[in-house]
Amino acid sequence: MIEITIKDSALQQAAQEGMDTFVGVFIHAIRQGIHDELTTETMALLNADQITLLAWDILHEEVMDGGFVQLIHNGYGPFIFKNPFAKAVKLWGLRDLSKLIYDAHTLYLKHHEKIEQDCTEDEFMALFEQFPEFDDMDDTFVENEESWTEQIAEYIDQHIEQFAHIEK
Repeated sequence: MIEITIKDSALQQAAQEGMDTFVGVFIHAIRQGIHDELTTETMALLNADQITLLAWDILHEEVMDGGFVQLIHNGYGPFIFKNPFAKAVKLWGLRDLSKLIYDAHTLYLKHHEKIEQDCTEDEFMALFEQFPEFDDMDDTFVENEESWTEQIAEYIDQHIEQFAHIEK
């Protein structure tokens, strides 16, 4: 295990700037700790909460940018759907997010081979029309993103030692 360290002053400033920045400080520190290389080897250096936070970051960035189709196309499906991410966020208290991930997992299993294929930009854009069943899930994510980020910030704050050592 590696020790992730965050300066207390940086944490205090992030907390004043809001929940997104607060969560972001931890994500940034964890990514720095693994040199921004999320691999089997670097995941072994992290604990379950740190890995779950990185999975949230990937899910958040991909879905907010291009939905679940983009997440799957960009190769993140196995990391999100074949790991206990949904169970982990449920344990964090995010039951609705967990349910959404389980529902998306069902569609992932059904369609991932087609979505993951190499394709041109036009073919990629056509995937959104070919798989409209992801649309409602994308909308649910966007509608709840702020609330889920707030819940994640609260979880981190209540379990801070699981995410980083705070240096005075």
